[in-house]
Amino acid sequence: MFDLPDDPGLQQLIREFTETDRIVAAVCHGPAGFVNVTLSDGRHLVEGKKITGFTNEEERAARMDEHIPFLLEDRLRKAGAVFVAKPKWAKHVEVDGKLLTGQNPQSSEAAAHEVVELLSGITATAPRV
Repeated sequence: MFDLPDDPGLQQLIREFTETDRIVAAVCHGPAGFVNVTLSDGRHLVEGKKITGFTNEEERAARMDEHIPFLLEDRLRKAGAVFVAKPKWAKHVEVDGKLLTGQNPQSSEAAAHEVVELLSGITATAPRV
């Protein structure tokens, strides 16, 4: 939440992975790394994508909303994401193409299984991660 959004190296890596059809995945506050990523055509990475991450409701319930630089859900929505939130602490994963996100720590195992499913569909001619 403090360093990932403005890390140019991370932005470049995520853009490169996205534009070469590789898997990009993050859980909980990890999608904070997506908030400032723009693609080569100028579109925002999350524009029109169904994603999730730590919700405003979860942030408030954990009483962290006053200690973080922004609310992740709000920032992703502002960037054009179709943010999908389930009830707080629910295990929840969204997959949109090869962009995979999990709502909170409870979603980590399910997100890992989804990454494995995506990897199992990659052919031998696909770019390797």
